[in-house]
Amino acid sequence: MLKIAVASEGSIVTGHFGHCENFNIYESEGQKITKSSSVPNPGHRPGFLPNYLNDLNVNVIISGGMGGGAIDIFNEKGIEVVTGATGDAAQAAANYLNGSLKSTGSVCHEHQHHGDC
Repeated sequence: MLKIAVASEGSIVTGHFGHCENFNIYESEGQKITKSSSVPNPGHRPGFLPNYLNDLNVNVIISGGMGGGAIDIFNEKGIEVVTGATGDAAQAAANYLNGSLKSTGSVCHEHQHHGDC
């Protein structure tokens, strides 16, 4: 089983991971999503969210953009980071499972949301 978290605003992939409204969580067997749920963002503070999602046993995190510090923590925990995603969260998870969603490596360098964040 694979567990995918999509940083979202409702059902849409968010542009900035840390300030998302919720995480849509999708569990899959093979390329099929077998279960979905949503958890509210418990709050943005440095280093907290990667550990929070690790505690939920997430294997993959999908977002529009994400700060380098969060990416580093996810990498340390063996959680795959996919950035540059847009649109419907469930579709992004499905696209990841079928291999059509590729990370753009979109890293937020400014916490004031300059550029694409």
